[in-house]
Amino acid sequence: MEHKAVDTVGRRQRPNGADDSDGSWPSKRHTRLRTLGISLVQWDALRHLAANHDASLHDLAQLTFQSDQAFGTLAGRMVDRGFIERADGSGRAVRHHITAKGRRLLEQAGPLVDEVLDESFSALTPHQLDAFARLLDKLVASPGSGATRPG
Repeated sequence: MEHKAVDTVGRRQRPNGADDSDGSWPSKRHTRLRTLGISLVQWDALRHLAANHDASLHDLAQLTFQSDQAFGTLAGRMVDRGFIERADGSGRAVRHHITAKGRRLLEQAGPLVDEVLDESFSALTPHQLDAFARLLDKLVASPGSGATRPG
């Protein structure tokens, strides 16, 4: 398996020195989301928050593959922008709730992300897409994979 280096802003570096800002799926999705005034990371946090209403900050950090500290910083920026609001949880847990503004952004972002997904997988036939889905299901179901089915 080839190791991909990561530069200081998190873009994958290819062996020829190019990064993934050249039209790859994450880059396209990020560019389209920017038209709504939201980042890819914020969109990911909103979609997980919408799907996991009672999740703690720690839970959301894990769902978005971030540290608690990084997600706390992100959540603070999202509170400041009116996308989410903080609520007290049990004990020291901090809970967040998506606001009407955050929900609208999430709804507006859905078609943009769907377009990028459709474009990204358009080279595959329906049979290949089915095979790909089965392989992903197998990976998620395998013991010790650490992967979970999106919820």
